[in-house]
Amino acid sequence: MAEPFKNMYNEQFFDRFAKDLKLVISDFDARGFVSRIMDAEWENREFKQRCSHITTVLKDFMPADYKEAIAKIIEMLDHVEKSQPDFSKIDDTKFGLILEYGMILDNFVEQYGLDDYKTSIKAIERITQFTSCEFATHSFIVKYPDEMMKQMLVWSKHKHWGVRRLASEGCRPRLPWAMALPNLKKDPAPIIPILENLKNDPAKNVRLSVANNLNDIAKDNPQIVIDLAKRWQGKSKEVDWIIKHGCRTLLKQGNTEVMALFGFGCIIKNISIENFQIPNPEVKVGNSLEFNFNLLNNNNEKAKIRLEYGIYYQKANGTLAKKVHKISEKEYAKNSITKIIRKHSFKLVTTRKFHLGLHQVAVIINGNEFEKYNFELIE
Repeated sequence: MAEPFKNMYNEQFFDRFAKDLKLVISDFDARGFVSRIMDAEWENREFKQRCSHITTVLKDFMPADYKEAIAKIIEMLDHVEKSQPDFSKIDDTKFGLILEYGMILDNFVEQYGLDDYKTSIKAIERITQFTSCEFATHSFIVKYPDEMMKQMLVWSKHKHWGVRRLASEGCRPRLPWAMALPNLKKDPAPIIPILENLKNDPAKNVRLSVANNLNDIAKDNPQIVIDLAKRWQGKSKEVDWIIKHGCRTLLKQGNTEVMALFGFGCIIKNISIENFQIPNPEVKVGNSLEFNFNLLNNNNEKAKIRLEYGIYYQKANGTLAKKVHKISEKEYAKNSITKIIRKHSFKLVTTRKFHLGLHQVAVIINGNEFEKYNFELIE
């Protein structure tokens, strides 16, 4: 099993963090700081709990005045920047010079800076050039919706790619782990001008954020994303990638308008599945489901097909919930038969809990689901 993400906060990390803080706070009590953080409950805390705990402890070791504390944080970041001779050459492919600091500094601004908008905005703009502050911006958008969205639009034209990325990432309506943005879920109109400014951004991580923002919007306002995709399509290969990635949920849902937009509109009645087989219908947790079938294109011309499969996972309450997985997107020759072989892993991971019992698998072609087949997940 993979190392839990929360374990990136360890003694080695705190030694480095305390050393950097001591550059700007000469009497910083590094030993006391680490001792307070790694208390008796430390091992039992999950990732977000650890971040919150670290921030709470840090507050007691910083100047009591918020403005002074932020000034020390920015001064520390200036020192870190100067200690990295190639920092000016850091691009978006090397995202996060001190990524581990991000959740702590982001959390500090979110917890203690909501009542000091001006100081916090300057802090966010600086901190996000090293890591990211999208969690803090969500809290500020909730409290200062008009002011923050105007600020995000300004940031979308910032010279630093990290700030431009924040302009999009910081207003994603469904950003994982972040505070919900119900107003932007209901009406994402304030987001669209920001994405318009960023769709041709030279930085890859900025364009990725634009795509992820579109995907968030599509879950609540699909037609807005479909209309925008039609307007943007064909502008450049980078923009085409953005709209394709931004429409991924709509593609998985089999939205017919989106399928046609990306060329998956072939006549499905002339596509068929034969000889679907599951060699071993009892799958042990930790192993993989194996299945195979023949894909028949009975058209008298080649067909562009988005081939997927859906796994119906057993839930704790006994119901089944589907998750779609892509196999391929390609053209199949006219009057062709193609053998498809697939494995689906049931390896234990920290982000998914498996429940034993009945599961199902089904092939999906251009959004159209075929027959379901049963298999059992066992210990």
